[in-house]
Amino acid sequence: MIRPYTPSDKPTVLHIWRQANAQAHPFLSQDLTDQAEAMIRDSFLDMAETWIIEEGSRPLGFLSLLENEVGGLFVLPEAQGKGLGRALLDHARERRPTLTLSVFVKNHRARRFYAAYGFQPLEERQNAFFKEPELALHLTR
Repeated sequence: MIRPYTPSDKPTVLHIWRQANAQAHPFLSQDLTDQAEAMIRDSFLDMAETWIIEEGSRPLGFLSLLENEVGGLFVLPEAQGKGLGRALLDHARERRPTLTLSVFVKNHRARRFYAAYGFQPLEERQNAFFKEPELALHLTR
């Protein structure tokens, strides 16, 4: 089931983010990761349109949108590979004619996932916050 985020979900979403981020981005420094978590907690989640995917009543992942940009798509590591990320993207595509996102170049698993979903590269650039190369991707219906 996919449902809208509520403010009471914040601790759960941050837990999912920490777990999935640690798996996907081991190359990021702990200091910058801690700063990113604070930004997500203190402002990003309140600005974004966020959707939670659950199995039973257990939240397993989330997707956050800022306009047409997927600001975050994270699934708990033990729940990955079961179609949850795809279901969240399908949900977003029903609501937006175009989707964009950025993925770190070193995140090979996510890059394969987004390519298989149909995202196309726009450009490679340096992430201003983490100082890591990333790819900007887009998807049009």
